[in-house]
Amino acid sequence: MPQMSPLLWLPLYFFFLISLILFLVMNFFIKPFEAINPYNSSSQINKPSWKL
Repeated sequence: MPQMSPLLWLPLYFFFLISLILFLVMNFFIKPFEAINPYNSSSQINKPSWKL
């Protein structure tokens, strides 16, 4: 029966929505670790800016 066809896709649609929301929330809250700078911040050389 073609009328029952949307019911077959409904769980997959909800699974996709939950996965997408979970992925976006994890990317928003979980940040990668910042790289540790081996040089002291006080002894950094001023790099030239490339702005015109």
